[in-house]
Amino acid sequence: MSVEIREAIAHAVERLEAAGVPDEALAEYVVRKRVLFVPRAPVMVPVGRVWPLGVVLLGRDGSLHATGKITRAVPAGYPGYQSPGVETRRGYRAAAFAGDFVEGDTVNFDTTAIDLDGVDNTSTPVFLADGRARVRWNPTHPGESVALDSYLAERVGLLIG
Repeated sequence: MSVEIREAIAHAVERLEAAGVPDEALAEYVVRKRVLFVPRAPVMVPVGRVWPLGVVLLGRDGSLHATGKITRAVPAGYPGYQSPGVETRRGYRAAAFAGDFVEGDTVNFDTTAIDLDGVDNTSTPVFLADGRARVRWNPTHPGESVALDSYLAERVGLLIG
């Protein structure tokens, strides 16, 4: 089964690269240790480059990740203390800006890698049903899914335009 999945992914990567579709950064959010009892700000560390395809992120290396959180690598600005959510997002922008990214780059983080050899039916948007790889659009409606190859072809077509 993983051969079918890998072929669909390889075809999608080829189409995206041939069309020159820009990709986005994939990062890991790292809470740094204190130095001499002084807290250091979190930072995002680059992990790779991906294309956003709805509920999954497609890596240039052929990997798949479940979509997580997203921010931009821009200066965070000053605290406004408007709401906890606003301040959390400001902290994410600051961590991305402190990372090794081009200013303005879109950064995806807090994602879950999808093991293509051990696709299961519970924890990721990609699962097996009737011997075929499928993509679950909405985790609350597991019956609503589409074949992985069709999903990738449609999403790549949207990015290529």
